[in-house]
Amino acid sequence: MSDLPRKAVTRTAKLAALPLGFAGRATWGLGKRIGGKSAEIVARELQQRTAEQLFRVLGELKGGAMKMGQALSVFESALPEEVAGPYRAALTKLQDAAPPMPTRTVHEVLTERLGEDWRELFLEFEDKPAAAASIGQVHHAVWHDGREVAVKVQYPGAGEALLSDLTQLSRFARLLGPLLPGMDIKPLITELRDRVSEELDYGLEARAQQEHAAKFRGDPDVMVPDVVHHGDQVLVTEWIGGIPLSEVISEGTQEQRDRAGQLLARFLFSGPARTGLLHADPHPGNFRLLPADEPDDAGEGCGAWRLGVLDFGTVDRLPGGLPSTIGESLRLSLAGDAEAVYGLLREEGFVKESVDLEPGAVLDYLLPIIEPAEADVFTFTRGWMRGQAARIADPRSPAHQLGKQLNLPPAYLLIHRVTLSTIGVLCQLNATVRLRDELEEWLPGFLADAAGAHGPADERRDRDDELVAGA
Repeated sequence: MSDLPRKAVTRTAKLAALPLGFAGRATWGLGKRIGGKSAEIVARELQQRTAEQLFRVLGELKGGAMKMGQALSVFESALPEEVAGPYRAALTKLQDAAPPMPTRTVHEVLTERLGEDWRELFLEFEDKPAAAASIGQVHHAVWHDGREVAVKVQYPGAGEALLSDLTQLSRFARLLGPLLPGMDIKPLITELRDRVSEELDYGLEARAQQEHAAKFRGDPDVMVPDVVHHGDQVLVTEWIGGIPLSEVISEGTQEQRDRAGQLLARFLFSGPARTGLLHADPHPGNFRLLPADEPDDAGEGCGAWRLGVLDFGTVDRLPGGLPSTIGESLRLSLAGDAEAVYGLLREEGFVKESVDLEPGAVLDYLLPIIEPAEADVFTFTRGWMRGQAARIADPRSPAHQLGKQLNLPPAYLLIHRVTLSTIGVLCQLNATVRLRDELEEWLPGFLADAAGAHGPADERRDRDDELVAGA
């Protein structure tokens, strides 16, 4: 048996064992209930054991397994602390590390895609990968013109592995429901499957990244590396160092957390306005905190950091920026105009024609979710995230019942996931953020008299300095 088929059989066996493990734990839980343990305690223990097996298996594999693991990792904030705590390190590892492919295989791919003389393109090339992720790994190198570059090499058979994993995972998606309260896993897996062809096309990724690099060139807050060369299964971009956001989450200072959070929110809302594209893979492995080219007078403070953004393999194309319905609905919700909000949601398809809801109940459902947009300054915490998840997940709550009657139109599916994922990362950072500033500047419809204010950058940075000074 060749090496690749053997690996495919092994990964399939590991994924196939997951539902069997879940079923076994359910039987174990029933036994505990009969033995006298309360339902709540047994459910918590089941959740913890399920998390342990799931995160361990997803962390051992690449392909769709790791891709799903990365998507789930940003929702760690929604898990009860006693479940998430022991596995936080494993979840963080999922965000930017996977088993590397052999050096010989890397050289074979480079020879096939760049030619027999591929080494002449580089002054230096490090065989040990700097990062290994779901469908490819990155090597640090020096391009022939002296530039430091990142060389992204796609795993052979990555497409087949992605589709095979996601097919397997979709078969028992409902069993993962109790692990992530308030989140339906199956649409997430379906969406990941739908994006496979884009994720594997490095030509599409190169164009999306270069568009961002051009629009953000010289920006004091966000840095996107230029594309140097691209081909089938190989992408060469400028190298950026910095602190991975996963490290900021685990051990960063509060100043770094707040700055990273502010810039992450800024990039989420400014990216579509400036490029017509939404970066759709916002897990911490795709971001770096970089020293700014020009620190402030003291050589420190919030002005001393920029956000480096990587991996544009998945984007949502939004030629007009984010839909103005989002901004208008937010503004009207904060103003307490239940009837207008309900009308907008029904018009856009969030409320189907066959469903009648009480506008006041819809507003009550939305207000806790959009609380960060109401305050001048908001601190995103795991506790806040857990509270939102529990409110929506509890079958006895009015929020749960109403949420089941709402509909998410296809055009908003990716926007919704990216927004939730970004909020999940902000909660992992425990960041204090002026979210309202970003909404006023970049989100169409949020201001009644303008489609995004695009205020002066100097004024925005002054507000950032005030935030740091008050921390």
